[in-house]
Amino acid sequence: MFNHTERAFASEMKQRQNDFFPGITPPSSTDEPGSQQRGPDGEHMMGTTIMAVSFDGGVVMGADSRTSTGTYVANRVSDKISEVSDTIYCCRSGSAADTQAITDIVKYYLNIHRSEAGREPTVQTAAKLFGDLCYSNKNRLMAGIICAGWDPVDGGSVYCIPLGGTLMKQPFTLGGSGSTYIYAYCDAHYKEGMTKDECLVFVKKALAHAMARDGSSGGVIRTLVLSKDGVERDFTPGDKLPYNP
Repeated sequence: MFNHTERAFASEMKQRQNDFFPGITPPSSTDEPGSQQRGPDGEHMMGTTIMAVSFDGGVVMGADSRTSTGTYVANRVSDKISEVSDTIYCCRSGSAADTQAITDIVKYYLNIHRSEAGREPTVQTAAKLFGDLCYSNKNRLMAGIICAGWDPVDGGSVYCIPLGGTLMKQPFTLGGSGSTYIYAYCDAHYKEGMTKDECLVFVKKALAHAMARDGSSGGVIRTLVLSKDGVERDFTPGDKLPYNP
């Protein structure tokens, strides 16, 4: 649960959102779902596969790299894992413009929080900000977020914010169009208490299977390990994907 300081911070951030980002406001009751959505042929979408897994001491995050505009692949090697703090990152799926804007706003809020609190923000605080922004603008955004990282309070933790803004803490989570192809694989192969190396193998194999089945996922695999020791990035090229039938 949030303590008094973090509740006060969340309230102040909501006020600052209204002051500095007047275009991002809670929808009125007359808004119809999808009324603000743009056409599928002109918007950069990240038909994608993203996932994150926690282990004792940190988290492993992974994503494919295909960004599409309608049926056209606009970018084969995009980076869908974005930094919001030193040891807190997010995986983005949905509209590239929406998720980039949300990430920038959360990063801005966390910089203020760091200055006012005199300490690094927790993963829970970052995830709550993502959830508040996505939920209060759910009729205007197409954004699915996985917020994960390491902090001294909770260690490694993973939060899922799917379309609509629901906030859930999970041991591992999936997102994007390719995730529907690998839920059974992940349920069968996930084990509690996996090591960092086991999590890396699990994430890479799951993403490779999704990329082989989902036409909107592809390119390369980018993985990230977050722990008290910092950030470790890894890259798996498209011709070396660990896909096994």
